[in-house]
Amino acid sequence: MHLLKLSRNCFSWGTCLSYILFHGMISRDYADELLSGTEGAYLIRESQRQPGTYTLALRFGHQTLNYRLFYDGKHFVGEKRFESVHDLVTDALITLYIETKAAEYIAKMTTNPIYEHLGYTSLFKDKMVHRLSRGRTEPRRVTFQRDERISSPLVRRSALKDTPEKQCSYEKIHNFKVHTFRGPHWCEYCANFMWGLIAQGVRCSDCGLNVHKQCSKLVPSDCQPDLRRIKKVFSCDLTTLVKAHNTTRPMVVDMCIREIELRGMKSEGLYRVSGFSEHIEDVRLAFDRDGEKADISASAYADINIIAGALKLYLRDLPIPVITFDLYSKFIQAAKIPNAESRLEAIHEGLLQLPPAHYETLRYLMAHLKRVTMFEKYNLMNAENLGIVFGPTLMQPPEQNALTTLNDMRQQKLVVQLIIEHEDVLF
Repeated sequence: MHLLKLSRNCFSWGTCLSYILFHGMISRDYADELLSGTEGAYLIRESQRQPGTYTLALRFGHQTLNYRLFYDGKHFVGEKRFESVHDLVTDALITLYIETKAAEYIAKMTTNPIYEHLGYTSLFKDKMVHRLSRGRTEPRRVTFQRDERISSPLVRRSALKDTPEKQCSYEKIHNFKVHTFRGPHWCEYCANFMWGLIAQGVRCSDCGLNVHKQCSKLVPSDCQPDLRRIKKVFSCDLTTLVKAHNTTRPMVVDMCIREIELRGMKSEGLYRVSGFSEHIEDVRLAFDRDGEKADISASAYADINIIAGALKLYLRDLPIPVITFDLYSKFIQAAKIPNAESRLEAIHEGLLQLPPAHYETLRYLMAHLKRVTMFEKYNLMNAENLGIVFGPTLMQPPEQNALTTLNDMRQQKLVVQLIIEHEDVLF
């Protein structure tokens, strides 16, 4: 409330703003002389040191402050952009006043946050925890029992120890974007007033959390996406989607695999043969529009290759691939290891570093593809063929370089092939 009072005092300065026309090329000293005695007065001048550039001279705190002024369709001196110089100056006076009069208070804002204690924030978080805890089945991972006597992969399989990992938190960082708030707003991290005319703070586009820009760096990775803010299913971050729907895997993966296993396992060239792109696009639109109510049954799409194509499209369009950019090189290097057992160990270590939603999605997909290979007699799709199809879909180099992708195709194929073949060992 203290900061709110300060900002209200500052708003009254709007009456002090003087419209002083462009003064051409004048010196700093002359600008200071023109503005002296009137707090909040300003003018624009052309720089004598750098002709062709412009300076905003603003009177504040009994001194004249000079800022390099830019224009790209909007006026700005820093990050914020304004429709008019008047709005820029008004915002600057608010910020200067608060940061001058309450500098010590601002410095302490983030030292004792109310994020965990404030009533409405705690209530909001309790709801998130409740949603996350409902019916959650935690994925189980495997760890290798290292034994020098174990040499054969078949013997090694029997030496696997299936142990539950620590509870999966499905942590997600907030997707903060600069936001202009209409009317008074308070930071939901420190509970202090968010000042300024525009771009007063940032808002998480996934859950709607509003905080100061400086506070956003301290907010924990506990974003719980709001379904009302998730505009689509395809091209949506995997972790964001599963947290919004409170599931362990994306509905697209579950529904497409269920439909394929129901009526397509004997389809020749499954996942290799493409369905009509127009129909695949229809499936994408159906998921984006209807979510889990999308109709992908045989009555809607008789050709199972359309459903298989939609699943591949979903995986390919993820903003962060199933095998994440951060771990891409780790898997590529693992595929280059000559020794078969060491190679499998390296792939397993990489799998354990995947984010939970990515791990669970890959585990479920690989189990499905392993079942597809059991119908190789009919569909002609073995692990190697599926590796060729899914390698570039599940793994993409972070730099999106065509030459890198081409050079890594063999390793991409091998990684997916090995995960399919050893699915029961690796997960």
